[in-house]
Amino acid sequence: MTEDHIFTLTAAERDEIAAVAGALAEVEPRLVDDRTWLDACRGMSERLPERLRRRLRDFRHDPLLEGVLLVRNLPVGPALAPTPTVYDSVERTATPAAGTTALVSMQIGEVIAYRDEKSGALVQNVVPVAGREEQQSNAGSVPLELHVENAFHPHRPDMVSLFCVRPDHDGGAGLRVASVRRAAALLPHDVRKVLGEERFRTEVPPSFGAPGGQASPHAILHGDFDDPDVRVDFHATHPADDGAAEAMTVLRAALDTVTRAVYLRPGDLAVVDNRVTLHGRTHFTPRYDGEDRWLHRTFIHLDHRRSRALRADNGQVLS
Repeated sequence: MTEDHIFTLTAAERDEIAAVAGALAEVEPRLVDDRTWLDACRGMSERLPERLRRRLRDFRHDPLLEGVLLVRNLPVGPALAPTPTVYDSVERTATPAAGTTALVSMQIGEVIAYRDEKSGALVQNVVPVAGREEQQSNAGSVPLELHVENAFHPHRPDMVSLFCVRPDHDGGAGLRVASVRRAAALLPHDVRKVLGEERFRTEVPPSFGAPGGQASPHAILHGDFDDPDVRVDFHATHPADDGAAEAMTVLRAALDTVTRAVYLRPGDLAVVDNRVTLHGRTHFTPRYDGEDRWLHRTFIHLDHRRSRALRADNGQVLS
C-alpha cells in the first residue's frame, strides 16, 4: 500500500480525538444504538481534527486506486477488557473505542446496520470464536475469501470501517484488500463485457432469509466501463453458465495479482470502499485467552435516503 493511502495522526491530534471520544462515551444513556447518543455522535464528529476531517472528505469523494484509507495512531482508550469470545458479539455500551469508531464513521457518512445481522448493532465486534475456526465469516480464523460486504443485498454498505482494538498474538492476521480499479486494467475487453451482464447470483446468508436463498441475477461489474463498481463474493457468488464461470476465474486471477495485505496495529482504522475494493483475511491462530484479535466494525452509507423504505422510523437499521 502506498503512502497516499496511509494517514498518520500526530500525538496532539490523537489526544484531541481521545477527548472527544471520552466526552461522547459519557453522553446518556451511554448506549451506541440509542438515537440520542447517535445524534450526539453525528454532531461531535465535527470536533475531530480538521486535518483528519479533510482527509476523510477527500476519500469519500475519490477513494483513489486502492479504495482503502488507513488511519493510524487513533486512541484505543483506557485499559481494555478481554477480547469477547461469543458469536455475534457487538458493542452496545458507549466505550471510548466504540465512540472513536463511530465518530470517524459518522464523519464519512451514516452508520447503518441490518436487523438480521448481529441483531442490528451499529458497532460490531470481529473476533475469533471457538468452534467456528473454519467458517467463512468474521468469527473464523481460516483465510477469508475476497468479497464485497453483503454482496447479495441491494443496499449493501458503501464503506466498511475496521478499527483495531487488539491485534492477534503473532501479528500475522492480515486484512486482504483488492481494488477492482487495479484489476480492471488486467481484464480483456470481452471478459469485462461478460462481467457486466446479469449472469451471476449471490447466496443470501441464512440469517437474512431461507438457507440456500439467492439474490436476483446481477452483474459483477457495473457503472462506468473503465472505472466500474464491483459486486462479488468469491464464497457465495455463482455463475449462471460456463462463459460467466470463465469470466469469474479471470477476474479472480486479476484480483489475486493486485491483492495487498494490511496488518492492523492497535489504533489503526481501515476504511474500505465497498463499491470498488474487496476485502478478506489471512489465516491466524487464536488462543482464546482474552488477548485475541479484536476489531470494531461499522457499515457506512453515503446516501442515507436511498434505504429509507427499509429503515423504521428513519433509524439506522435496515430490516
